[in-house]
Amino acid sequence: MAEAIGLEAKYKITKADVNQTGTLTKGKKITEIEGTGTLKLNKVSSYMLKLLLEDVKQGKMPDITIISNLKDPAAAGNERVKITGVSFDELTIADWEAGKLGEESYAFTFENAELIDAV
Repeated sequence: MAEAIGLEAKYKITKADVNQTGTLTKGKKITEIEGTGTLKLNKVSSYMLKLLLEDVKQGKMPDITIISNLKDPAAAGNERVKITGVSFDELTIADWEAGKLGEESYAFTFENAELIDAV
């Protein structure tokens, strides 16, 4: 999307303590991961409203995949990450102010992330 100006996606990692013999320190074991993120857009179209509004009003979320492509001319290639099972947490209907460029931020959760290309 040409409108995209920022993307953050991360896993929140939940761990449980694991008791170990012969040491006073506790081990840790991952018990859950939760994918969350934020997509930032310049407001130049009604794309997100068209994509989500009618479905959300009916209690549905379309099947959404985000592919991030970070390309730096000074680096050796680009990094692409595929984020699937995206579900937005809110939909901005209107948010503007006179004399100010419009931006939208959309918080989301996701089910899976996959590294497609590495730098």
